[in-house]
Amino acid sequence: MLHAAKTTLLFLSALFPIVNPLGGSPIFLSLTRQYSRESRMLLAQRISINSFVLLVVSFLIGTHILAFFGISLPIVQIGGGLIVVSTGWSMLQRKEDDKAEVHRTTAPQDVFENAFYPLTLPLTVGPGSISVAITLGANEPRNFGFDFIGLIAAVIASALIALTIVIFYGFADRLATLLGTTGMSVVMRLSSFLLVCIGVQILWNGLSTLLTTLPQISR
Repeated sequence: MLHAAKTTLLFLSALFPIVNPLGGSPIFLSLTRQYSRESRMLLAQRISINSFVLLVVSFLIGTHILAFFGISLPIVQIGGGLIVVSTGWSMLQRKEDDKAEVHRTTAPQDVFENAFYPLTLPLTVGPGSISVAITLGANEPRNFGFDFIGLIAAVIASALIALTIVIFYGFADRLATLLGTTGMSVVMRLSSFLLVCIGVQILWNGLSTLLTTLPQISR
């Protein structure tokens, strides 16, 4: 029981700051202003479910999936970092006129069109979160090839993170009302800039790991 509690706390403390649903809520709102409050709540619920599944799967079998395709964690970090940088940069360049045009052209039935990409991956659960979940799963002790306690801890922690996603994303419009138009615009720009910085950090983590292997290859 103590091991399960420690694993749950470790999972939460490592992943919640990276997922950061509070910081991501302004970006989520800026991408979903064309939707009604009810549709936005449904979309937030779908994103939370997608995020829950991604985190649990990454924890359990992430290392096996990467090994099957012959992909290393640094490569995942580099590729994911590039996507995060690209997404954050496009958000920084977006103007209010662009949002209005999206509002006029997006059909209501397309509410779930972007639920997985890019709203779940990489904006909510990105390569940083996935790589951390995979690392936690790889370092978890396994008895007879399966760690039941680790599974329970991962499910509980992922469910708590998913719950915060529903709260902060689902009520992002109310947060915007409290902050006002100018305040929300400032928060959105800062979040977009931080998204670029996070992407660069993830990219550098992968590159620095690969660079350390160069002396071994040259021998």
